[in-house]
Amino acid sequence: MPPISSPRVPALRPTSPRLALLLTAACFAPLAQAAQDLPSIGPVPIDFILFGLTLLGVALFHHHTLKVALTGLGVITAYKLLFTGFRTGPGIGGLVAHLGHEWAILANLFLLLMGFALLSRHFEKSRVPLVLPRFLPTDWKGAFVLLMMIFVLSSFLDNIAAALIGGAMAHQLFRAKVHIGYLAAIVAASNAGGSGSVVGDTTTTMMWIAGVAPIDVFDAYLAATVAVVVCGIPAAKQQHAYSPMLHHVHENTRVDWTRVGIVVLILLCAIIANVTVNLRFLEYADYFPFIGFGVWVAIAISLPARRPDWEVLPETFKGTIFLLSLVVCASMMPVEKLPAASWQTALGLGFVSAVFDNIPLTALSLKQGGYDWGFLAYAVGFGGSMIWFGSSAGVALSNMYPEAKSVGAWLRHGWHVALAYVVGIAAMLIILGWHPDPKPLRGAAPPPSAAAPVGDSPASSVVLPQAEADAAPAAVG
Repeated sequence: MPPISSPRVPALRPTSPRLALLLTAACFAPLAQAAQDLPSIGPVPIDFILFGLTLLGVALFHHHTLKVALTGLGVITAYKLLFTGFRTGPGIGGLVAHLGHEWAILANLFLLLMGFALLSRHFEKSRVPLVLPRFLPTDWKGAFVLLMMIFVLSSFLDNIAAALIGGAMAHQLFRAKVHIGYLAAIVAASNAGGSGSVVGDTTTTMMWIAGVAPIDVFDAYLAATVAVVVCGIPAAKQQHAYSPMLHHVHENTRVDWTRVGIVVLILLCAIIANVTVNLRFLEYADYFPFIGFGVWVAIAISLPARRPDWEVLPETFKGTIFLLSLVVCASMMPVEKLPAASWQTALGLGFVSAVFDNIPLTALSLKQGGYDWGFLAYAVGFGGSMIWFGSSAGVALSNMYPEAKSVGAWLRHGWHVALAYVVGIAAMLIILGWHPDPKPLRGAAPPPSAAAPVGDSPASSVVLPQAEADAAPAAVG
């Protein structure tokens, strides 16, 4: 089955090259100091320039995102092979070792995105979305309540699953006409819901593993709740003006409870695998994609009950390869040192997360220490919502709604997401204040005098993530 298609929002214009270039430069500015001794053009290392050009190409040629991402990956890989080498060593051996560190998260992402695409079709065919109008308000408030439901779901589900379930509900409730601003809000709600839960997002799970108390991460829900309200209300009004929610429910609409059971089974297997790995088998998390494997075991068990919509997988495969290409490109960037921990740095990391994989950023922050972990969890979790490819939830949803693959349209119609991000940070500062955690975490960097220089940047004073930090050990989000 082809991806869900919905009419395009009127008056979508191509992304402004100047806007995309300025956005890319602004996002990488905080990282430019991380590799001052590498070959550079001006103050910016060539590695970042190549990655920035790849992201700029994705923004400008959103109908050819896969080709652009694969081309960028090839160019960056060739540059690293010929000139700088990798953190794990030079040449082919360094590349193989680098991919060996990354393969578990890449495999988890692949299996989760492909598996959750089937899950979303099971959920849509269960006809649960068709009976929701009986319980939701009929004006724009119904669209807002739907966003809050996604927010709550993502607090204990993977945010990819929450976004896809939300997209499936929106497809039914709004007659397949979903506004791009509302799609951005769905991604924002799914990322916000996972930001305060140690089982809701990869980054927060990494913090939990490193020794951050779950209550410290839970603080992120203050900013996340404010952010969902700030972006959810205008997004709901956008959607109501574009295509109001269904008011009438056919009396003979019956829920397919077998498909509902399959959805629950897949989600339970993902959650159980996530928690079990973190509590019992963490030392093996770098070597096997436990979470994604659990999802596909559930799919295999459910085959006799209902046939999955295998037809959705070819298009999902393209979107998945696109995301994995960007993740690999990001993993090659020399970001061995971050600015000093502060709320300003956390704020900046949120903007960087809009174009940069938040997993290595989180790993480096944990090595560095000294952050208010609630701030950081919110920043790297919610920040990726500002651009469609800034989070795996955004990429997954754009596979369902291809018209969302326009950075210009996403920024123009989803302007409220960036506003909500800043307002959320401000709310945390005003209400809770900045309270950095002084205690050392597991795997934290040694004092600068004892730190060994590593990787591409001999001047780095923060040791690169190893083991559990290099290959994210938990649910991918």
